[in-house]
Amino acid sequence: MKNPSDSLRRFLFEHAPIRGEIVRLDAVWQSVIERHDYPPVLRDLMGELCAAAVLLAATLKLKGSMILQIHGKGAVKLLVVECSGDLEVRATAKWEGDLLHGTLQELVGDGRFVITLDPKDGNQAYQGIVALEGESIAAILQNYMMRSEQLETRLWLATDGKIAAGMLLQRLPEQPESEDDDAWGRASQLADTLKPEELLTLPAVELVHRLYHEEDIRLFEAQDVVFRCTCSRENVARMLRMLGRDEVESIIAERGDVEVHCEFCNQRYVFDRVDADAVFADIMAIAANQTLH
Repeated sequence: MKNPSDSLRRFLFEHAPIRGEIVRLDAVWQSVIERHDYPPVLRDLMGELCAAAVLLAATLKLKGSMILQIHGKGAVKLLVVECSGDLEVRATAKWEGDLLHGTLQELVGDGRFVITLDPKDGNQAYQGIVALEGESIAAILQNYMMRSEQLETRLWLATDGKIAAGMLLQRLPEQPESEDDDAWGRASQLADTLKPEELLTLPAVELVHRLYHEEDIRLFEAQDVVFRCTCSRENVARMLRMLGRDEVESIIAERGDVEVHCEFCNQRYVFDRVDADAVFADIMAIAANQTLH
């Protein structure tokens, strides 16, 4: 059976308050890493964080986007993954020196993990600081979900440089009278038998059947996951307007133009003096129109 690329599958235990998700990123993951020459150890961390971001964004049913950021004072300075409610993903990282090996804690050093929920509708974003407690991204996020959402959540993440994948189990707060008291422990223990290569290669249908063939499971249709960067020339122009005409003209006088580089997709936007005049002419046109009305 072919393993659907770049997709997320949800599943539900019919007779226990447990839900799950399985994600596999192929072309999406390649779109992230092909734009920068990431060291393998950093690439693997990014793969796990991308899979985790999709799994968590799907559980939260976002209308905006979720941003996972790890800020470090060690060799790894920054890891960022953004996933929208429509499962659109982008990611980037910054580091110093040669990264040959090391645990997350060793690579990040004295750092912090920030989760931002941005509604993208003009309302204020919610931001939570996650303690770097745990030896892996999965462990850290499991602790966060338990403390912030009061939901028991388990994550299994894997990547091999070509594919990033993950599985999530979550114990729902509902407590039906017919609840199987052992269901959560049994489901978690069975998932702990998963090998990374199985998570990376087996289709979601086969994974669920292999783990839970004795359970009554409802498996939902796959949802597509895509790579998409939200940068654009219009957004850069908006940023230049916020800087102000004097600042932009000062940069052009010194360098000849203003160049903005998107860290996520590696796109470069260049504005020369003519472009800058057009950017600020738009502001004057809008102001004049508002005055007339």
